[in-house]
Amino acid sequence: MARENTHNQPSLNAPDYLAWHVTQKGEKSFWNKVGAAWTHKDGRGYTLQLETCPINGRIVLRLPLEDAPEVANEAGRS
Repeated sequence: MARENTHNQPSLNAPDYLAWHVTQKGEKSFWNKVGAAWTHKDGRGYTLQLETCPINGRIVLRLPLEDAPEVANEAGRS
């Protein structure tokens, strides 16, 4: 008999936020999607799932844009 997973299953639901690794090179910012975050059912926290773990720069959580194409490198976002 298969065991049911009672933990939060973020892979089955659309994420509440996308996680972006942002690095600065001069005047330009480079954004690369590295994961996603889901709100806990009780509203008191988040589950962050990273596909990679950057060692420099910063991680920014942003609301997903429904109709915008994914752009890995964009200047001027903060």
